[in-house]
Parts: sequence; structure tokens; C-alpha cells
Amino acid sequence: MMMRTKRRSADKGGGASTNSKAKKSRSAGRQPKDAVAEETNESVFGVFLREAGVTLKRGSSSNEIAVDQVVFQKRIQKQLQKSPRFPAIIQEFIGGLESYIENAERFRNCLLPCVPQASVGDGSSFSSFQESLMRLLLGIEMLQTLIINTLLEKLPEFMLDGVGDAGLHIPRMIINQLKWLDRVVDSKELAVKLMELVSVAPVEVQRDIITSLPEILEDSQHNEIARELNSLLQENTQLTVPVLDALSSLNLSSSLLTEVRGAVMATLAAVQLEDLPVVVKFILHSVSAADACEVMCSLRKKLELEQCVVPAALQASQRMKSKGAAASTSTSSAGSSQDSIVLVLDCIKSAVRFQKTISEAWLKAVESVDDVEDHKVIDLLVLFILHSTNANQSRRGAERVLKVKVRSGLIQEALLHKTFRDYAQVMRGFFPSIQALAQGLLRSPDPCVGPFGGHMYRHAFTAFDSYCHQEVVGSLVTHVCSGVGGEVDMALELLCGLVAEKPSEMSLYAVFVKGILDYMDNLTPPQIRRLFHLLSRLAFGQQQQGSHIQDDMHIVIRKQLSSTVPKYKRIGIIGAVMIVSSMGALRPNVRESQSGSLSQETLRQVTALLELVKSSSESSAEAAALYYDEMANLVLNSTLDPQVQEMIGRSVLNDFQDDFVVDVDPEITGSFLFPARVMYNLDEGETQACIAINLLPLLNQETQNKGEQQSQSRKAQRRVSPLCLSPFFRLLRLCEEKQHQGDLEEIDGLVGCPLILTDMDVVEKVESLSKAERDFLCSLLFHTINWFREVINAFCGQKETWMKMKVMSRLQNITSLQTLLERALAGTPGYVPPASNFDGESSDAIILAATVNKAKKDGAGKKRKAPGRTSSENSSQQEEATEADEAQQEPPEKEKESRPGASLGSYRHFFRELDMEVLSVLQCGLMSRSLLDSEEHTNVREEVLLGPAQLVFLLEDMLRKLEFRLTAAPAKRAPFLKGRADKSIGFSHLQQRSPKDVASCSVQLLPALCSHLENCHNHFQTLLLENNGVVDGPATDVQEHQLMSSSYQLLLQVLNTTFSWSGFSQPGQRSLLKKALGILAGRLKEGGAELNLEQLVKHSFEYLMNLSSSMPSLSAALSLSQLLSTVAERGGDAAAFRDHTASLARRFLSQQWVTAVGERERGSKFNEALHTLLSIYLEHVDDVLKAVEEISEEGISELLNTAKDKSSSSWPTLSRPTFLVFYKVLMAELEKAIRKIPVGRFSDNMEVQSDKLLTWNLAVRDFHILVNLVKVFDSRPVVIACLKYGRLFLESFLKLGMPLLDYSFKRHKEDVQSLLKTFQLSTRQLHHMCGHSKMNQDTSLTNHVPALKKSLELFVYRVKAMLTLNNCQEAFWMGNLKNRNLKGEEILSQRSQGSDDDDDEEEKEEQQRSQEQSEDEESDSEETKKTHRTEDLDPGDITDDSE
Repeated sequence: MMMRTKRRSADKGGGASTNSKAKKSRSAGRQPKDAVAEETNESVFGVFLREAGVTLKRGSSSNEIAVDQVVFQKRIQKQLQKSPRFPAIIQEFIGGLESYIENAERFRNCLLPCVPQASVGDGSSFSSFQESLMRLLLGIEMLQTLIINTLLEKLPEFMLDGVGDAGLHIPRMIINQLKWLDRVVDSKELAVKLMELVSVAPVEVQRDIITSLPEILEDSQHNEIARELNSLLQENTQLTVPVLDALSSLNLSSSLLTEVRGAVMATLAAVQLEDLPVVVKFILHSVSAADACEVMCSLRKKLELEQCVVPAALQASQRMKSKGAAASTSTSSAGSSQDSIVLVLDCIKSAVRFQKTISEAWLKAVESVDDVEDHKVIDLLVLFILHSTNANQSRRGAERVLKVKVRSGLIQEALLHKTFRDYAQVMRGFFPSIQALAQGLLRSPDPCVGPFGGHMYRHAFTAFDSYCHQEVVGSLVTHVCSGVGGEVDMALELLCGLVAEKPSEMSLYAVFVKGILDYMDNLTPPQIRRLFHLLSRLAFGQQQQGSHIQDDMHIVIRKQLSSTVPKYKRIGIIGAVMIVSSMGALRPNVRESQSGSLSQETLRQVTALLELVKSSSESSAEAAALYYDEMANLVLNSTLDPQVQEMIGRSVLNDFQDDFVVDVDPEITGSFLFPARVMYNLDEGETQACIAINLLPLLNQETQNKGEQQSQSRKAQRRVSPLCLSPFFRLLRLCEEKQHQGDLEEIDGLVGCPLILTDMDVVEKVESLSKAERDFLCSLLFHTINWFREVINAFCGQKETWMKMKVMSRLQNITSLQTLLERALAGTPGYVPPASNFDGESSDAIILAATVNKAKKDGAGKKRKAPGRTSSENSSQQEEATEADEAQQEPPEKEKESRPGASLGSYRHFFRELDMEVLSVLQCGLMSRSLLDSEEHTNVREEVLLGPAQLVFLLEDMLRKLEFRLTAAPAKRAPFLKGRADKSIGFSHLQQRSPKDVASCSVQLLPALCSHLENCHNHFQTLLLENNGVVDGPATDVQEHQLMSSSYQLLLQVLNTTFSWSGFSQPGQRSLLKKALGILAGRLKEGGAELNLEQLVKHSFEYLMNLSSSMPSLSAALSLSQLLSTVAERGGDAAAFRDHTASLARRFLSQQWVTAVGERERGSKFNEALHTLLSIYLEHVDDVLKAVEEISEEGISELLNTAKDKSSSSWPTLSRPTFLVFYKVLMAELEKAIRKIPVGRFSDNMEVQSDKLLTWNLAVRDFHILVNLVKVFDSRPVVIACLKYGRLFLESFLKLGMPLLDYSFKRHKEDVQSLLKTFQLSTRQLHHMCGHSKMNQDTSLTNHVPALKKSLELFVYRVKAMLTLNNCQEAFWMGNLKNRNLKGEEILSQRSQGSDDDDDEEEKEEQQRSQEQSEDEESDSEETKKTHRTEDLDPGDITDDSE
């Protein structure tokens, strides 16, 4: 057999032995052998392979294997072991291998997989894929180390070779032979040799070796190789990716992993952009739950995506400079950077999707950033990633964090803009999340959050493709159709903005927007106006991209105009005017004619549409008035073509003169309800021909026509209604301003011209007039006041002194006419005034006014019946309650006697709106006016001052405007099938201004407001000095005092509303806030511009504090306190001013407040102000518990010792009528204070426990005092307050106080005993109140009983649990507590029911038996408990509960 093998090898393997001679001759270190022996040794390798089943092939043919791989390996191993030359034969075998692979082609064949031998019949019994010859030999353990050495020695020969023709890379093939071996004999030596190779190999080979290490080495070598790779990573950043790939596949210890991750994190800033995804992936995959938050915070700080993107401006400049290939290179580099960022975000997305700890850690990392400058693009991207995952928790967390960040101003629109601008490709993948987040933000009622959602929509539309455009427009249309006020306004504003910015893109979706027309019933007139503005811009804009909806728009408008329903006719008028604004707009880029930019056809269409609207609205005075108002808005807010503007102005001037202006005749002929007379002429001494407004005849004619309307045909001559007077004049005035650049010289005669009215003395005898006459008189007064209001709107901005004086005179006319109107309305019940705001439902205001009046009537009726259900023993409290009610009812009666009249507050919707510009009159001081005689000589000189009545009038209007525009009301959905009063009626012009504009106007007026504030302060200071410190001195003018007091309070309220604007917290409005504070600070100290915000707040606070000595009423004092709190909050450190605010409120509470007539202030308004002021005092005082104790012990004790009509000496505002106010506030603030006491913990040291126990002792003592006051002040409202706040106090004690007692009982047994003993007295009194409530069967009392009794029972068992926890359960026992009334007397009707009755309450008590057994003589058989340890029992510690 041996001879056959040799012969076969000599025949077939001769080539191999011949080729290996060169190798043998070069082996200098080998021992020389004879020729026969040398030939035999050279053929050992080939012979053994052939016998084992492998045939070596020449050329490019793969080696063949005839047996299974395992069989081959066993045969080779057996041949080597059985050889007589073993183990030397192994070296011979390896020598033969080395000789054989000297040829590069043979070496390549040995690295490639073998193929099954085709002639073998059973070849199908083993796998078609076979390992390479080297892999087969490496599987033989006795050969493995030598073959590995051979391979690694051969590798340097091919290091510098590239990829061959067949795509083969020899070094990579060599490395692949070492992967996934079943067993590595000497893993440590292999690792050393591989790392030596890495140190000398080229980069490509280094990468192959490093990435293969986890697949080559055993787990025992992983930690050592990781340390070497870590050091290699810090030396060579080119190997970042392969090193991290290897590290992420190694099995490392947690400490080493943390060390490696730290090193990787340190090199993050220097990593190439294309390597960044791998680095981020390694960091995220190496995170554990314990250090997730720390790692995410660090990663967030070091991940600078902003540096990975070339700015858009720089990209554009590079494109302009570069040509051809350079341009394409820059474009491809920008694309590769976006691709790298996409991969980074994909790594983060996969990590947060599959690891909950990482998603939570990212949220905390973003949430922990508390500076706007520290927020980066990655924060927004991560929030979008978290929202895009399917986990509800991540989605909700992302929404919550984004809302909080936006609300606090930490994430701003600038960051969002940068994200969309630089990462549009990345953001596109998150569009569904962006859309969902934008929807949620836009629906938020918070005014700081909604606009950010709008910015997200706008940027998504601008940056993304047409699919996203469609989705954005669809979402915004859905928002508009929701019917929620703020949401609708924001969505319409966004749509208008998109039409202005991207008209061609938006024109594709004009049909979507047109669908909103089906939902106009849910929209307010300003929203309808905005909608038609949007649609008309699309359909009739400059380029007319949406011309395909023009016909639909015309059809809708004509249909609405022809409707007989006033609501739809209003919509038609508004829509038609908005179409005119788009069709007739000035187009500067188009020159079609010399006189203007409009074509004759367009001009004809505009004229025809205006004529259609005018003719459609003539049938109704309200519709005509709305048409004039809408045209006025058109002229004011649009830039019309000169031809259109001239056409409108010409017709308006002629029609107004014909309809409303007449020459003054010596005698006015005609039959009227009242004799006609020319009134309110300011131009009596002037030479020009006198004209007058023909008001009385027109109103008389309208009144007659109403009766004749049914018999008259529709085609009768056009009638002029006085309803159109004010709207028509507004349109005329605005047309004149546009045509003459603000000069009103053409119509300045109207400011002082008289009106044809009647003698106003008729108001004094209004009761004697018929109903028709009374209604006519009231309508006449309303029309006159509205005319004067529009006159002031028109001429308030004129600079001439004489014009300002006429405006002042018209203001005086308004205030005097309002006084007359109040008297007339008081004698005209059921009167409905003429409308003055025509863009809303006319019934809204009437319904609102009727509701107000009815509520007042019902409230007055109920007050008389309130104190009826009290027991007979409470007669003293009945008297006190009756006195309090009478005190609240007296002031209106006295007012009626002195000045009878109805309040105009509920009629303000029937007055014309004053423009913001009218408030500039507040800047006017003392003015002089010359009246000229016929020879133009000065014969009279009058001085007209903005008097207190006019100041109050302007301030009331300003306050209403600020409250409407600056005070953010939460967005609420309209209730289904329920009417709603539109609070925006009367603010149509104001709604067209942004809150920022209104705030800026208010800040501009601050110097004038401060001057008026100082004048009021000086007035009352002087009054006090003249009357020797007495407010109600004999020289006091009551009416002037009331007006000045109202002015003072209104000024403070205006300032408070201005500084309370939430917009001041936004960074963009910080300069406006500093300007406002600088004005206040500048009144006290010059040079306010150089001060920082904190200093400005400090000086402003000091300036306002100086006003505190002249407060005329408690309401004014409250307004000042609220203003001080608001200003203090603007500095960011409100705590610094707490003491000043508290001491000022204490001073106001300790002051006796009297009216100008010398009576003590009282009534519901006084009580409301007192309630708020006392709350402010207790919220700002350092120690609430001490303050409550002071008032309840000192103040109320003094009250009990005084006469019924007197008050406490130390707290003069505390009297019997105001006791309920004090009691409610004290109970509420006490309950708030204990909720702020930290809960007791087992880890607290003794000192902390003692402090908390002391605090609870004070709180329980205060509570006991307040509860016991019910025995004296037992009126129904006091009992209700005690039941309500008593339950809340008890619940807070169970939740926060009892855990403290659990841990403190052993160390502070006496303190705990004392606390529980005091508290038990309070709970017993609460139980008595429950019995009192059930006995009286008063539902307002019994509603509180079940919850209170439940808490009382919980208290009993909670104390038992506390004793059990401290091993004192045997020191507790219970009995039945009898039902008693407030006086402590047993309720006799309950005796028969015994202990099974529901009114029996389990309670506990703790007392010193020997000392306190005689304290109570009621001898109740109550549940009792001992709170002492049995082993430490003292005779004096035994507690008894026998009362």
C-alpha cells in the first residue's frame, strides 16, 4: 500500500516536487539531505492530500475534494500521527505546503473554496459548498498554529496589491480563513500577531483585520483586544469605523465598556461626518439603564449637527462660483452630508424604538436644558423621532416636552426655521409627526403655544413636496371648520400667509379652501372677512392663479346677496367687498393704462359688483350700514387702484351731503314727536355758512315709515335711515384721508356743526311721556352719541389746536349725553336700542343685556330669602346676616335717590367703537380756545380741560380694549344647541390689530397715564391735607371725589392689564417690556435707559409704592396691590418684593375705608375686593400660620368684644358684615399652607422632624380656633365654609401629616399626643356640625356631610394604624359618639336609634385623665384611645374621653 502511494505520487505529483526545488534551495537554515530523501519529503504534502481525498489542480481550476470535509481532516490527522517520523513529519508537511503556495496562483486556489469531485458517485451525500483547503487544514489542531504563522507571513507580500481582475483581494481572503474557526489553539498569540500586523499594514488591510477580530478571537481575549483597540482609536481617527464595529461585537465588561465609551465620546467632535453614524450607533448600543441619562446628555451636547451642514447662503454662493464638475461635486457633498445625518437619526430612531430607557433618557436630556441658547437642532429632531415611534409613552412625552419648551420660550421659531432650512431632506421623513404635533399645538388654548404650531405648518409647506402641501392645506382647512375661535383665527391667518408667500402652489388647492364656504355658519364676521380675503386673493389676485374658482365665487356672492335672511345677506356683503379689494387692488408691476393699472374690463366688473352690493343692501338699513362699514374697512386696509378709489370717494361725498347734511334755517318746519331745535353747535361765532346734521327729521321719518312699511311696495324711493349716519360718515372720512394724505379740510366743518335735535330738558319729565315718545327720545340720544363718537374717531388725530379743542368739547358732549341717556333708559323699560355694530347677530347684544338684567333681578330676589332656614337659637346670627344683606343692598338704593339712571354697561354693544387713536386724547392737557366775533376779534377766551368725567370715559374704553386684546381667554368649543353671547361685538376694528400693536400703543401712552396717576395722587393728598387727614371733610365734592376715585382705580387697572400681557414673557417683546418699565422708573429716577431689567423693576416698584398713601377706596388699594405683584413678577425674582407687598396689603387691611359722604364702605364689591386683598396678604406673608393665628385670635377676639356696628381695632376691615369674607380666606389659605408642608419621611433626622411637628402643631391650633368660631358665628354661610374647608384640611392632614406622626411617635411622644388631642377637639366640632346640618335639612349644608364623615372615619382608623405601627395598639379603644348640635346639646330625636344610626360617628380623643377629666361636663360615651406604650405607662399618661 505504501509503495503504491509513493508510485502514484511520483507519477502525478512530479510537477509539485519539481516546482518546490527552488524553495528548498533557498532554505538556508535547513539540514542537507540526499536526493532520494529530498524527493520523498517534497512529496509528503501532495501525497497526504491525495490519500485524504483532495486533488490539487493547476491554473485557475479550483481544488477538488472527493470526501466529506470532516473525513478529510480525520484522514490527514491520522496519517500524520501514524507516520514513523511523527512529529517531524508535521514540519515536513508544512514545508511542502509552503513550497506549494510559493506560486501565487496556487496560493489563490488554496484560499478559494474547493469543489466536489464530479466523478464521485455519492457526491450528493455531502454539501455542495466546501471550505477552502486552508480552512480545512486550519481545522486540524496539530497543524493550526503553523499554518496560521505561514498565512500571516505570506500576508505582507500582498499588502500593497489592489483588488484583482476577478475581484479578489488576497489579504482579505487570508484574514477570512481565520474567521469562525471551531477552536483557536493559541488565541493569545494570534491576537498579538494580528495587532502587530495592524501596526504596519496599510489602512485598507488594517480595517479588514480590525473588523474581523470579533470573528477570529475567543471571548477570553475580548477585553485585552478592546483596550488595544481603544488606544488605537485615539491615535488614528481613520480607523474609527472598523474599531467601533469591532468593539460593538466584542463581549466586554461593563467597566471597560464605560471606559471605551468615554474615550469614543471624547473623540466625537473630531470624527469625520461619514463615520458619525457608526460612532453614534456604538454609543447608543453601549448604554445601560443606570447611565442612560448621563450618556444621552453628553451625546446631545457633543453632537453638533449644525456644523455638518453647509449653510444655504454659502451653498448658493458656491454654486455661483463653481462650474461644471465642481458644481456637481459641491452638490454631491451636500447630499452626502444629508445622507450621513439621516443615518445618524436612523441609529437614534432604532435605539429609542427598541430600548425604552434610551427614549426616556433622551426626553430627560432635552427637558433638562433651561437656556434658549443651549437648545440645538438635534433637540427638535429627537422630539420628532420620539413622536414617530409607535410607543404611546414616547409620543405623549414628546408632545408634553415640546409644549412646555415652547410655552416657556426655550424652543423658538428661529430654531425651527434653521431646522427646516438646513435639514429639509431629513425632516421630510418625519412629516406625519410634524403634522400631528402642529395640530396639537395649534389646538392649544395657550396663546404662547398656538403660533408655534402655525410656524410648523408654514415651514412644512415651504420646505416639502406637493404631497405635504396637500396635507398641510387639508389640516388647516380642518382647523378652520372646527369652530374653535383661536384655532380658526390662527388657521385662517396661516392660509392667508401661504397665499401671499406661495400663490402659485396654493392655487392648486383653491378647491380645498373653497370647501370652507360650507361651514360659514360656525364662523364669526371677522373670520368670514378673512376667509373671503383669502379666496378672493386666490381667485382674483394679481396673477389669478386660482381663476378656476372665480365663477363659483360670483355664484356664492350673488346667492348670499339675494337672500332675505339677514345673516346670509351680511355674508354676501362682506364677501363682495373683499372681492372688490382683490380685483381693484393697485398692481404696481402692471401698466395697462396711464391713469391706473386696471384694465377697463376689470374696472367695469368692480363697478358692477359695487352697484350690485349697494342695490341689494338698500332694502335694509342694517344691510346698508354694514355695506358702509365694510367699505370703510376696505379703504382703510387696502391699497386700491386710483380709479377705484376716486370712484368710491366721489359717490360717497355727494351721497352723504344729499342724505344727512342740511342748511340751518331760522325755523325748522315739519311735524315731529318733539319740537326740533339746533343743538351742540361749536361754530356759532364763525363766519362760514352753518350746516347741520338732519337727525331728528330722519329719525321721525323712519319711525313713521316703520308703520307704513307693510302697505308700501318694495320699489319705493330709497329711504335714508339715521342708522347709516355714523357708518356713512366713517366711510366718508376714510376716503378723504386716503385722497388727501390725512388732511380732512374738506369735511372739517362736520366736527363742530350742530345737529337738529330737541331740547334735552324733556329728559327730566320722561316718566310723563308715552312709550313711543320715550323710545323715540332714547333712540335720538343713541344716534347723537354715536355721531359724536365717530366725529372723535375722525378728528382725534388732527394737530391744530382749535381742532383739538373741538374734539375735547365733543367728549364733554358725550359724557353729558350719557348721563341724560341713563335717566331716559331708567324710565323706558323694555327698550331695544338701534344697532351700531352690524357685522354680528343683532340679537346677541339684546340677549346679553336681557340676561344681565334678569340675573340682577333674580339675585336681588334671592338675597332676601337666603337666611331663612336656621334654628331658633341662631337669632343673633340671623340679625347679623340680615344686617350684612341690608348693608349690601343699601348703596344701590342711595345711588338711585341721588342720581336715578340705568347702567350703560349692558348697552355698550349699541355704541360705535372708538378707535385706538382716540386714546391719544389722554396726552392732551390744558387747552385754550378762541371764539371769534363777526369782526374776527377775540372776545371770549375759554379754557377747556380734560375733566374727570372725560378721563373716566376714555380710561373705561381703554381698559375694555386691553382686557379684550391682551388678556388671553382659553379657547372653548361652542356648546351644542346653545346660544352664545359674542364678546367680540364692539371690537371689530380692534380685532384687526395684533396684541403686540395694542400693547405698543398702551406703552406709548404710559407717560400720559403716569401724569394722570400723579395728578390723582396729588388730588387726594391735597384733599387729606385740607381736611386734616379726614377723607369726608366738609369741603369734599362728592361727585368729583367719585370721578377722581374711579379715574385712580381705572389708571391702576390699565397699568396692571398692560403689564400682565403674556407676550412680555416672549424674548421678542423683552425690549418693549424694558421700555414700559423704563417709563415708570424714569418718573422716579433719570437715566432709565442704562438700567438692566432687575433695576428697572426695582425703581418701578418704588415709584408705585409712593402712591400707596393716597388710596381713596379699598378697590383702588386692591388694584395697586395687584399691579405691584405683576410688576414684581416681571423681574424674575418676585420673592424679593414679597415683604413689601405683604406689608402694604396689611396696611390697607388695617385701614378704615369710608366714602366721600362719611359712611363706611360696604356692599358686595367691597367684600370681593376685601377677599382678594386678604388673599394677597396671606400669599405674600412669610409665615402664613402665624398670620392666620394673629387675625383669628387678636382680630376676631376684639370683634367679639365690640358693639355690633363696630369693627376690630387692629383690623378695621374686620367687622360683623365682613366676618364671612375673613373666615373663608383664612380657612382657604390655611389649607393651602399645610399642603406646602413636606411629607414626613423615615430618613428625616430628629431636628427636621421637630420642625415639621412644630409646624403641624401651629396649623392644627389655627384650625381648632377657626372651627370653634362657628359656635359664635353660626350663620349658614359660615357653617358651609367650615364644612368645606374642614374636609380639605382633614384630607391633607391624613395625606401629609400622619406619615410624620408614624415616624415621630417614638421620639416625640408628648408632641404627638398634644397635636392629636387638639385636633380631636376640632373633629368633634365638625361632627356636631354634621348633626346640625342634618337636623335643619338644608341641602346646601348636607351636601358636604357624607364626604366629611368619611374623612372623619378615615382619621380614626389612620390613628389606630399609627399606634399599631409603633406597637401601641392596645392603647386604643373606641366608643359611640352621640349626635349634638352646634351648642353641644344632644339631639334628642336620635336617642332611640342608638349606635346603629348613620349619624353615630366614631371618634377618638386623648387626654390626661387626672388633669382634664373635669374639663368637659357633657359626659359623652365616645370612642377613646390611649397614645402611650404599655411598658412605659405613666399614671398621668392614661387618656380618657369621657366628656
